Amino acid sequence: MPLDTTDLRVNYDLDKLLESQAPDEPMALFEQWFLAAQQADALEPNAMIVATVKPGGIPSARVVLLKEVTEDGFIFYSNYQSHKGRELAENPNTALVFNWLELQRQVRIEGVAEQIPAEKSEAYFHSRPIGSQLGAIASPQSQVIPNREPLERRMAELKEEYGNESKAPKPAHWGGYLVRPQLIEFWQGRKSRLHDRLVYSKLDSGSWSRIRLAP
Repeated sequence: MPLDTTDLRVNYDLDKLLESQAPDEPMALFEQWFLAAQQADALEPNAMIVATVKPGGIPSARVVLLKEVTEDGFIFYSNYQSHKGRELAENPNTALVFNWLELQRQVRIEGVAEQIPAEKSEAYFHSRPIGSQLGAIASPQSQVIPNREPLERRMAELKEEYGNESKAPKPAHWGGYLVRPQLIEFWQGRKSRLHDRLVYSKLDSGSWSRIRLAP
């Protein structure tokens, strides 16, 4: 059955984004917006789309959770043998998107992903609840399985072995990625679809340039 969404429409009028209000460094503005999303009780404000490239140039995207922001970039964790892990190994160029509907804001990031040091991945892995650790061990992420039964069986085995522990061994194929941003675009919804778009681009010197794009 056809689905008609032509009448779904929201007039954006909560805020504005002007050059006079924007810092010279995009990471400072990202921090401001992220904290604002938390204060607005956005549902999982650290949820972000991670886009990768399959062989043949086919795009691929999914939602993951941001776990840390440093001066170098954005960190998330995954199974290195998953679809996105294999795609990033082949082509580390990636894009991230945050969409905070409560604030009528979006942040779009283009950058290059690299695996973080194993010791940092291990420290984060063991900071997770034991159930999450066991789930990462039990799941052969992105592989075809016949049904849930193999997952449930493997999880039961792991609970029997590690259920009374606070730590389980981190799989060698599980860890973090740092996305080093090369471009960060901040989008603020405005009335009559005349939205604000400020784009920061990383220069060879390490500083940032800033331009405005038409909506």
